[in-house]
Amino acid sequence: MSDSFRSQLKQGKLLIAPMVTFSCPEAAEILADVGYDWLFLDAEHSTYAPSDLQAIVGRVSHKIPSLVRLPAPEEVPIKKALDLGAAGIIAPQVNSVEQAEQIVSWSRYSPEGTRGVGLGRAHGYGFTFDDYLAKANAETTVVVQAEHIDAVNAIEQIVAVPGVDAVLIGPYDLSASMKRIGEIDHPEVTGAIDHVTEVCLKNNMPLGIFGVTVDAVKPYIDKGFTLITVGVDTVMLGHAARKMLGQVKG
Repeated sequence: MSDSFRSQLKQGKLLIAPMVTFSCPEAAEILADVGYDWLFLDAEHSTYAPSDLQAIVGRVSHKIPSLVRLPAPEEVPIKKALDLGAAGIIAPQVNSVEQAEQIVSWSRYSPEGTRGVGLGRAHGYGFTFDDYLAKANAETTVVVQAEHIDAVNAIEQIVAVPGVDAVLIGPYDLSASMKRIGEIDHPEVTGAIDHVTEVCLKNNMPLGIFGVTVDAVKPYIDKGFTLITVGVDTVMLGHAARKMLGQVKG
């Protein structure tokens, strides 16, 4: 990992991750050894405690960067995720320019932001404090999610916020905010996604998407999306087990 994850993102590299929801570090370590570019640690919809995240990041950080999707777009979860050594954060439900500015501020140390100063795993528990501070602002990745119609309507302003490194579209929450829950192929929903896509590409803002299958993400890769999350550990385990059982039974 010679280049920081943020640097690779800015270079336009295709960066592929699985979504990790199991709290056991072994599962994340297995996925880290498969050959993915990063891990999407989902603290929004999983049962992760901060100690679970620290165990996972501690197990895999020498192999692969991790981004933590926060349980909420708030200051304390950002401090915890970054202090434990994550390469960056994914903030859900960022629906206004003010929210985007606040997320960036909480993720950056003074004078660029207002991130609280602690002595966590990222700082070597104090032993590498100065080294970490010297690079943290330049290397910490901040991804905001566009998953509400309000975010779609404010996307031009959101992508202009300094320090926002990528926009991750959430089709399902977006459809719900448009009273089309689950109808991610409805013309109104796809139109909103297309608008976000157009604005981001026009402004050289990296785009991200999540899909359970390869078929779900391939069209977005073809459109220029580079921050790709494909598959969920729980689903992959279930499918692999079902396939093997079927083969054994004949």
